[in-house]
Amino acid sequence: MMFRATARHPALILDDVRGAQKMLSGVARVTALEGSRHLTELVGAPVHLKCENLQRTGSFKLRGAYVRISGLTPVERAAGVVAASAGNHAQGVALASTLLGVRSTVFMPVGAPLPKVAATQEYGAEVRLHGQVVDETLAAAQQYAEETGAVFIHPFDHPDIIAGQGTVGLEILEQCPEVRTIVVGIGGGGLAAGIAVAVKALRPDIRIVGVQAEGAAAYPPSLAAGRPVSLDNPVTMADGIKVGRPGDIPFAVIEELVDEVRTVTENELSSALLLCLERAKLVVEPAGASPVAALLSDPKAFRGPVVAVLSGGNVDPLLMQRVLRHGMSAAGRYLSLRLRLTDRPGALATLLAALTVADANVLDIGHVRTDPRLGLTEVEVDLHLETKGPRHCEEVEAALRRDGYQVIG
Repeated sequence: MMFRATARHPALILDDVRGAQKMLSGVARVTALEGSRHLTELVGAPVHLKCENLQRTGSFKLRGAYVRISGLTPVERAAGVVAASAGNHAQGVALASTLLGVRSTVFMPVGAPLPKVAATQEYGAEVRLHGQVVDETLAAAQQYAEETGAVFIHPFDHPDIIAGQGTVGLEILEQCPEVRTIVVGIGGGGLAAGIAVAVKALRPDIRIVGVQAEGAAAYPPSLAAGRPVSLDNPVTMADGIKVGRPGDIPFAVIEELVDEVRTVTENELSSALLLCLERAKLVVEPAGASPVAALLSDPKAFRGPVVAVLSGGNVDPLLMQRVLRHGMSAAGRYLSLRLRLTDRPGALATLLAALTVADANVLDIGHVRTDPRLGLTEVEVDLHLETKGPRHCEEVEAALRRDGYQVIG
C-alpha cells in the first residue's frame, strides 16, 4: 500500500521503510515495549508503551536524520548540513552527522533550554543561537543553507525523514503482532506518517490515532480543508509537537492513512507526564506523553491491544518541575484551605498534628492575625496541602471539621 503520489509528493512505500530499517541497524536502538498495568485497567485491554524516550539522543529523531543524511551525495556531504530546532531534531541531526563524518550546523532559538544546547554541541554540531521563536530560527538556517551550500535537513517534510521514522512502526509490529490500535503524537507529522506507511501496508486493520495539543492543533482544520493550514499562534508546553503548519508530504500520508486525529489539553498532558513518571518510572517530555494523555481523556475509545508511542524524553528540568506541579494539581493532588481558629498558644501545633494524622503534607502555610474581619481572639490559617488525590482531599477536609475546625474557604 502507498499513499497517492503527486508531482510534489513522491510516493513512500513499505520498501522505503524496510530499507531505512537496514540502514539504521546498529545505529538506532530497537527501543523497549513496556506494558502499563494502570492504563490497561483504564482501557480495559492491554496497553503497551513504545519507549522512544530511551532512544539515542532521547527521541525518535535520530532515525529520520540518519537516513536523510546517509542519502546525501559525496558533494552534498562535503558541503555539510544545517538544521533548525529547539531540541530533539537538533540532537538527532548532530549525532547522525557525527556518525557519518559530516559537518553540521544547528540553529536554535535564543531561549532554548541550556541542557538541550549543551547536548547538541556534545553530539558534535556547531550551535548558533538565533531568533526568539522557531520560525525565526528556521529562516536563519535556510538563509545559511543558501549562502553556504549546506544541505538543509528538514525535521519532517522529506521522504527520507519519514521513512526513517517509519521504522518505529515496523518495530511495533514485530514486538506486538496482536496490536489493534497505535496512538502517536503529531507535530509536523513525520513520525505519524512514517508509522502509517509501514503499518497500513502490512496490517491495514490496525487503527492509527494521531494526537495533537489543543493549542497547537493544525491538523484538524487542515484535514477539514483538504490542505495544510497554518495556525497564527500555536501555544502549548509540548514543544516537540508545537508546529504551526503540517508538512506537505506528511499531510498527504496522514490524510489518507491515519484513521483519526484527537486533541488533548494542557491539563491532560501534565497528568500524562506525571503518570509516566510515577507509574511507569519513565521520564517523558510533554509531547512524548501526548498519546498517554489521549488514553487518559477517553480510555474506552481505544480498541486493544494498544501501543502508545512515547516519542521523546528530552524535558528541561525546570519545565519538568512546573509540569509536575501542574499535573499534580490537575490530578486533584493539591488542597487549599482557609481555617479560622482561636488564637492561643499551641493552636497551630495542634492543627499541624491533626494534618499529620490525616496524612496530608503541608507545602505552604500562612498565619493571619491582623485582618479586620477577625475577632480579637481569632486567627486565620491558609494551608496549601499535598494529598493522595480527590478522595483524600475530601477525607482531609472532613477530618478537620470533625476536629472542630471552621473551614471558611
